[in-house]
Amino acid sequence: MSLPVRITQPTHIRNSSLAKLLSFLGRHGLFPSYEAFLGIVTTMIAQFAKFRKMAVETKWRGDVASLNYIETSTLWRQEHNGFSHQNPGLIGNLLTLPRAMTRIYLPPDANCTLSVLAHCLRSKNYVNLIIGSKADSPSFLNVEEATKHCIAGVSVWKKYSTDEGLNPDIVLVGIGVEVTVEVIAAAALLQKEGVRVRVINVIDLMVLGEEGTHPHALTNTAFDALFGKDTPVVINFHGYPTHVKALLFSRNQSLARKRFEVLGYIEEGTTTTPWSMLRLNKAGRYDVAEKAIGLIAGHNPTGRTASRAQELQTWFRHQNTIQEKYAMEHGQDSEEVTRSVV
Repeated sequence: MSLPVRITQPTHIRNSSLAKLLSFLGRHGLFPSYEAFLGIVTTMIAQFAKFRKMAVETKWRGDVASLNYIETSTLWRQEHNGFSHQNPGLIGNLLTLPRAMTRIYLPPDANCTLSVLAHCLRSKNYVNLIIGSKADSPSFLNVEEATKHCIAGVSVWKKYSTDEGLNPDIVLVGIGVEVTVEVIAAAALLQKEGVRVRVINVIDLMVLGEEGTHPHALTNTAFDALFGKDTPVVINFHGYPTHVKALLFSRNQSLARKRFEVLGYIEEGTTTTPWSMLRLNKAGRYDVAEKAIGLIAGHNPTGRTASRAQELQTWFRHQNTIQEKYAMEHGQDSEEVTRSVV
């Protein structure tokens, strides 16, 4: 006598199938999920993107609404669930798909998120990935500023820069929610030491790619205007640094020159305090500031910052040690790293 076997379909696969069905029926497919779990449907996302690429190239095929994925419970705020829930790998999977069919957005605050979402729901034929945060976070831009920023995909945040970003010693770049907070905090630390800082936020990841590789990729002229031709740059990225490095690789500004330093998630996770996640992955404000000082000193070894590099870098490393000790003793992060940067 054989026993009955019940076969169940995993929830994420079922939900992704429903999202695609809604898109094909003229509705909108919107699929929010934990960041670490969306990788389950990677193959289904790839199939949709490739199908739409062929459909767009076929004259008698009509447009359909884009397929939208939202990562809200991300690695930086999975300190309570731990290492197993800390995985930003879907970004890399989307970067390998036909570039014209994918969009990757990392809105830094609520107003930017609303603007991005409105755009994605109006778009046709794409796979849109929106990466946000489920935790309380500051609002950096008002509605009008957020709209302009989202249209541009990347912009200088003048109010957090020195003299609105003119003639910087260092360019600091935030790509993501928590890492942008750390960039702004690092900018304030550096400016106290007399360093001229330009703060940039990237909301549309694909702007970084080589001109012509994606419809949103910056021209070389626009890229140079933002990041300079010879100015040191520290990028603090939501996900794996290698993904940003891959986008920048074909730019004229070779990474081999060490003009760019890319920080991000380096697979150092555990059950800990929220800010400790940033410290463990060397993506906190003190890490950004330390890297900035090192790049400035290397770029101008006879300058004022170079003469103080040892003093400043050891001081920033010491601050990380203080924060680690506080978290271990109190089971929470100190006010120094949790107070609002706005």
